[in-house]
Amino acid sequence: MAERERVAAFRARLGLASLIDVHTHFMPQRLLAKVWAYFDAAGPLVGRHWPIAYREDEQRRLETLRGFGVRAFTSMLYPHKAGMARSLNDWAADFAARTPDCLHTATFYAEPGAADDVRRALAQGARVFKCHVQVGRFDPRDPLLDKVWGLLAEAGTPVVTHCGSGPVPTAFTGPGPMGAVLARHPALRLVVAHLGMPEYADFLTLAERYAGVLLDTTMAFTDFVEDSAPFPREALPRLAALGDRVLLGTDFPNIPYAYADALEALETRTGLGEKWLRAVCHDNAARVFGL
Repeated sequence: MAERERVAAFRARLGLASLIDVHTHFMPQRLLAKVWAYFDAAGPLVGRHWPIAYREDEQRRLETLRGFGVRAFTSMLYPHKAGMARSLNDWAADFAARTPDCLHTATFYAEPGAADDVRRALAQGARVFKCHVQVGRFDPRDPLLDKVWGLLAEAGTPVVTHCGSGPVPTAFTGPGPMGAVLARHPALRLVVAHLGMPEYADFLTLAERYAGVLLDTTMAFTDFVEDSAPFPREALPRLAALGDRVLLGTDFPNIPYAYADALEALETRTGLGEKWLRAVCHDNAARVFGL
C-alpha cells in the first residue's frame, strides 16, 4: 500500500478527516541543508546512522504533508548559537504568512536580547515557540531566559522544548533543569518533545505535577527508537491518564522512516485505543491552538 493510502487508512480507522502535527521542521534552505549534512555525518548530537526520509524541496514537503491529511503543522526552527534567533523568526513569520496551514513558529537562544526577541516574535503573531536545549547547549535556568519563560507563561503560548537526553545527552538535558524552570514558572505551557525520551517517566511526573505541561509523541514507539530507548510499558497507564495533554509530533521531514510508520507505531505499540489516538492526533492540538 502506498504511504498516502496507509495514512488515509489510519485516519479512517480513527474517524479523523485530518491530523495536526505540532513537531515538523521548516527553515531557511541553507540552514536545513546544514542540518541534513549533520545528520548525514551522524554528528555527535545524532550518534547513529540517520537517513533523511523526506529530502525534498520546500514545496514538495508541503504537498507531502497536505497529502497525508495534515491540516496544521509547525515550522520548528532553532538557533545553535547567539545572534541567529531574530533572523530565523523573521523567516518564520514570512513562511507563516505565505503558508496559512502552518502554525506561526518562533524561537530564542540564551543571550542578552532573548526577551526582546520573544516580545518581537509575539508581536509578529507567533503561536508556538521551539526551544532546543540539546542543540543549543544552554541551561534553561540561565538568568538570561527568566524573562523569556515569564513572557511565554503570561502569554499562554506553547513552547515545544527538546529537553530530554535523547538521542545524545548534553550538559543541560534531562528533567532537572526544566523542572527548575517549571517550579519558577508553573503556568508555562511547556510541550516536552519526544515524550522526554529517554527520561519518559520523569517527564510524565512533571506533566502530572504541572497542569500546563504537555508532551509530543515525536519518534516515540517507532522501531528506530524502541531499539535503544523503549518507552516503559509500565508507564502506559500514566500516558493514558494524560491523554488530553499528549500531542502528535513526528519530526517530519528529518525522520529515518516513513511518516505512516510513526502513526502506526502509536496505534500498535500503545494499545491505548481509538479515543486516545483521536485526541492525540487531532483534538488536543485543535483545542490548544484554537483551530
